[in-house]
Amino acid sequence: MPNRYSAWSLLRGALAGHRNWQGAWREATPKPRYDVIVVGGGGHGLATAYYLAKNHRVTNVAVLERGWIGGGNTGRNTTIVRSNYLYPESARLYDFSLKLYEGLSRDLNYNIMLSQRALVMLAHSRHDLDSMARWANAMRMNGIDADLLSLEEVRSRVPGLDTSSGARIPVLGGFTQRRAGTARHDAVAWGYARAASALGVDIIQNCEVRGFLKEGGRVCGVQTSLGDIRAERVGIAAAGHSSVLAELAGLRLPVTSYALQALVSEPLKPLLDTVVLSPGTGGYLSQSDKGELVIGAMLDLFPSYAQRGSFAVTQQILASILALFPAYARLKMLRQWAGIVDVVHDSSPIIGRTPVPGLFINCGWGTGGFKGIPVGGYTLAHVLATGEDHPLAEPFQLERFISGRLIDEAAASGIAH
Repeated sequence: MPNRYSAWSLLRGALAGHRNWQGAWREATPKPRYDVIVVGGGGHGLATAYYLAKNHRVTNVAVLERGWIGGGNTGRNTTIVRSNYLYPESARLYDFSLKLYEGLSRDLNYNIMLSQRALVMLAHSRHDLDSMARWANAMRMNGIDADLLSLEEVRSRVPGLDTSSGARIPVLGGFTQRRAGTARHDAVAWGYARAASALGVDIIQNCEVRGFLKEGGRVCGVQTSLGDIRAERVGIAAAGHSSVLAELAGLRLPVTSYALQALVSEPLKPLLDTVVLSPGTGGYLSQSDKGELVIGAMLDLFPSYAQRGSFAVTQQILASILALFPAYARLKMLRQWAGIVDVVHDSSPIIGRTPVPGLFINCGWGTGGFKGIPVGGYTLAHVLATGEDHPLAEPFQLERFISGRLIDEAAASGIAH
């Protein structure tokens, strides 16, 4: 599909205050009935709707968003994509997601600004080096690229990092995934929204789900601020508010919601062309296309739905970043925010059916939600359309909390939990 907007049309629209600007997706009003309702208009919900229409030809679909598209966690993260997970089940899931990301701009005909600049994970002790050797070997066995790095290799890849013998936080080496990187978060949401809308999906913003309709114990629709809407199947993809919505349907999830904090600095000239993650400090950072340093932090470890962080976490993460990069000491922070992440006991997602007939869920991604958008939508769409779990999602069912077959990826999440 050719680009509909020339440089002149963009300039003309900007000078006209964007009046009569063609929307990227249709503004829809809810119909009384759909085949499928997806609750949540973030990346996972929009991807679910898109793959329902594209892969399964299910187009009578509504995406219901309480606020605006991409205004939740999709717009409140650090945009990192990677698949350096330890266990085979997680490796397959996240690498499938990364492969979808690699072709997403072409698939959606929308530039998501994927930048595969690699991720460097730092080792601060002999224990870290041993763990990373095991980790990298496991990744290779799972068919995913991984390379161990010596201290000299880390030094050459990460300018400004204090690798001296007197460093406050010593760096002994690390490992890297070269295919990892970043993507533009709002472009991912907008691209999926535009593509889903073009296939016939209704995207309905400012529509709060307040309850579920049931017949004979089966979910058959939702109660919303715009009235009742019925559907044969309802999927929840609402990140940190998954447990709140599930409780409205009479389902208690093994999920706790926390604030995950991030900050951005004033713009700088290009100086960091990779993503750097320090598991020992809980900090990670990259540089955006605008020159800002995007700094991620550890979880604020008290349950909360407030989309803000705490001063204690800000202080702790900035102290850690400055210990690693002393040259950033005079850098000013422009803004700070937090996303609400839903964390389960093994730091792995839940994708599939629930004990409530007619209700399906995609949640529990914790700190891996953005990188899991494509595969989360792909696998939830599969079970919504077919009634059967996708093979990639089979290990990530709710039943694992009964059987004990947990997939503990807390370490691979890359931050302190």
